[in-house]
Amino acid sequence: MAAILYALPFLLKGLLITLWVSAIVVALSLCIGIVFGVGLIYGPWPVKLVVRFFSDCIRGIPILVLIFIVYYGFPALGLHIVAFWAGVVALTLFKSAQVVEYVRGAVLSIPKGQMEAGMSIGLTFVQRLRYVIFPQATRRFLPPWINGVTDAVKGSALISLLGIVDLMQSINEVIGRTYEAMPLYLLGAFIYFAINYSLSSLSRRMERRYSYIRD
Repeated sequence: MAAILYALPFLLKGLLITLWVSAIVVALSLCIGIVFGVGLIYGPWPVKLVVRFFSDCIRGIPILVLIFIVYYGFPALGLHIVAFWAGVVALTLFKSAQVVEYVRGAVLSIPKGQMEAGMSIGLTFVQRLRYVIFPQATRRFLPPWINGVTDAVKGSALISLLGIVDLMQSINEVIGRTYEAMPLYLLGAFIYFAINYSLSSLSRRMERRYSYIRD
């Protein structure tokens, strides 16, 4: 108990870094993923080819390997990025590739007749997306996306390998001072569980609310 009380101030600082990294990754990946997802579905074939290659390639690389590629590989190309932003860039790339697939699945689940109906009443392409497709696709997009946010929170623990003092690194540093590993790892696991369980519960509520077929 004494080790836990001693660790709480340090873990709180680390938790704030974890939440900050997760928030940046989720926001950036959402914007990039939506743009790329629309390009994959409605773009010309060169755009579709590039986005498909990006999505398949990034999703096929383990997150840890991707983090090291960004952190150690970019300087070799003359792009020097500090550890914090290297971790953010790597996680954003990985999550963006996943969001592309969420968008693709959600949009393609909407009948093609909806787009044709919008065209028949004189809506532009952007208007058809905004007023016809996206409102319907959002219902199918939100539950898996919120579930995917939990991956961003869990994946953020890997940035500790770059020396960033997030929640995981804070736990390791306190263990180095107190030599009380198990209580602190259990406390860290509980914190991650509390965050991700809340997100998972939100995802389940979204699924029930936006389900088309109800019991």
